[in-house]
Amino acid sequence: MLQTPKELGYYMPGEWEKHSAVWLAWPYGDITFPDHLKEVEFDYCEIIKILQKSEKVKLILLKEEKDRIMEMLAGHGVNTKEIIFYTEDYADVWTRDYVPISLFHKETKDIAYVNWNYNAYGKMHDPRFVDLLKDDKIFHGILSDEEHKVWKPGIVLEGGAVESNGKGTLMTTEQCLLHTNRNQNLDKGTTEKYLKDYLGVENIIWLKDGLTNDHTDGHIDEIARFVSVDTIVCGYEDDVNDVNYKILEDNFRILESATDQDGNKFKIIKLPMPHMNYSDGEKAPVSYTNFYIGNSIILMSIFNDTNDEKAMDIMQEIFPNHKVIGFDCSRIIYGGGAIHCITMQEYLKN
Repeated sequence: MLQTPKELGYYMPGEWEKHSAVWLAWPYGDITFPDHLKEVEFDYCEIIKILQKSEKVKLILLKEEKDRIMEMLAGHGVNTKEIIFYTEDYADVWTRDYVPISLFHKETKDIAYVNWNYNAYGKMHDPRFVDLLKDDKIFHGILSDEEHKVWKPGIVLEGGAVESNGKGTLMTTEQCLLHTNRNQNLDKGTTEKYLKDYLGVENIIWLKDGLTNDHTDGHIDEIARFVSVDTIVCGYEDDVNDVNYKILEDNFRILESATDQDGNKFKIIKLPMPHMNYSDGEKAPVSYTNFYIGNSIILMSIFNDTNDEKAMDIMQEIFPNHKVIGFDCSRIIYGGGAIHCITMQEYLKN
């Protein structure tokens, strides 16, 4: 029987560990941004230009679109010579959920990968999500099983559903990982065993639900994030009449009582909540916790909200050695996610 990553000494690092690159996938077609594609392409040019200041960019795109995209990027001041392009048959932009999750070895710091199944959030009743199923195969196009150590647990898990402090504690939500859309045959105990075995953790913090109208069924990166081994930031709603108030209050109480892998409590820092409705009046699942921790920057999702500056100031205090940069995701959120959802770090061997 093959040994698990945990048995061999591998673990999921914290996002603040040094990166060798960041993965993105270029938006196209009418699946995710049918009414905002041109504007979102502009957003991507700006996001890539910002990320290049911190680390190398690996960009997934369609072969027939490569020349046009390179020209567009160059026109926005992006150094295309420093981008590694991957031409793949993919559907959507949510690299956080379908590209490799990296692991470190405790002693050698060698890097290995976990290839979880991706089932487009189990939304098989919605034709928009059925088209995303092809993204389950992207792993094999961008990473060779023959050249790297890769495990395949055989269950569904998206990268946006889990958060690691890099020392043995993982955060997730019951709404997402125990949802029948994912793994109908797994109970909580069995799910925990998979997480511990394949992400090398000892301790799991289970929050309850995610944000209202989150199509991922409660990804953790929309409500709470590790910012160091002993500190968690969480979204908190002050308006008792907001539909997310009780959800976030309940999760905050769980975090207040939670302990790490050594039995110590965490420092919990509240981030205010932004507020935005889609053009049809539906509440958008916006959150300041959907940020990306780069090597030298914190790229934050902001939403042209009165709380934007307050949230950025809090993050700058937490990360004094990083430059906090806010990026207006008011268009990208129409796809259902923001900065953290469209990025995935690849770690640098120490």
